[in-house]
Amino acid sequence: MISLLSHLSYVAVTSPDVEASVKFYEEQVGLTVVDRIGDDVYLRCWGDYYRYSVVVKPGPEPSLATMAWRTSSPEALEEAARRVQEAGIEGRWVEGHTTGRTFEFVGPWGHSMTLHWDVEHFHATGAQGSIYPDRPQRRSRHLGAPRQLDHVTVATSDVDAFAAWYRDVLGFRIMARTVLDEAPISVFSVITTNEKSHDLGVVLDGSTRAGRVNHYAFWVDTREDLLQAADVLMENGTAIEYGPSIHGIGEQNFLYFREPSSLRIEVNTGGYRNYVPDWEVQTWTPSLGSNNFYRNSQMPMSMTESFPPADGPSATEEGVPDEIRDQLLNPYATHGRG
Repeated sequence: MISLLSHLSYVAVTSPDVEASVKFYEEQVGLTVVDRIGDDVYLRCWGDYYRYSVVVKPGPEPSLATMAWRTSSPEALEEAARRVQEAGIEGRWVEGHTTGRTFEFVGPWGHSMTLHWDVEHFHATGAQGSIYPDRPQRRSRHLGAPRQLDHVTVATSDVDAFAAWYRDVLGFRIMARTVLDEAPISVFSVITTNEKSHDLGVVLDGSTRAGRVNHYAFWVDTREDLLQAADVLMENGTAIEYGPSIHGIGEQNFLYFREPSSLRIEVNTGGYRNYVPDWEVQTWTPSLGSNNFYRNSQMPMSMTESFPPADGPSATEEGVPDEIRDQLLNPYATHGRG
């Protein structure tokens, strides 16, 4: 298969209170508003090369409105759309804001995806211009502000089937997966369109609600930037949900928190780059430290929540025995710390 997709270009999320979410992104995360179109607000990270990184749209509950990927060429856009439609998925062509002719579809597990080639490359001028010719604008003065959008992690009822469909249809590489120690249940997978460990994550969802998202993530340059971001959040009264720590899968340092809509955001840094074309999928277990490689803290129960809220129990509660749910939250209770 030719290389169809290049990288994650933006995410669009919904919020019951758009202005509260936007204020949070500006004041505590360090994003900048670049456009307001109707009720939608477009924000950017200082180091992203295109006009916007995040779109906040009005909605009755927090959700992922769409996740957008830029294709590798105009021809790849046409080919990707053809492959999606051949796989039995209806899509539509629309004119995107600064993205030209854009293909939108809803995948087999209910997640909206947007594919485009055209973009507006961002180049700040004047006081916001950078002395680095390669940078789209000057580094943010906001302590811990993310350089770029990094990835999105969605929730699905079948982790392995989800990863296989996006591999077979759109050319994602499957990099790693987590299988429970006590049972052959896949609870997490990471897939990528490029050399990163992932730009799309997949977590198990036992609810009956399709198309949910667990979180999306920003990238900062260093672990010190991540720790400074944690300081800014805590100084402004925002609770840290999980971290700082390090994932075994991907090897990124992580920090999780919530924006006012309750949607989860991650800030991460570090990790590996992988250019191996015939990479073999690595299988982890929770006891190996797939989530927290230091294996020195217990993941909070709240991390199993995805958005919008489920109609029924969360992914780790529905149809999963108590001992398996307990291992997801505290995998070292029975396996030791290795």
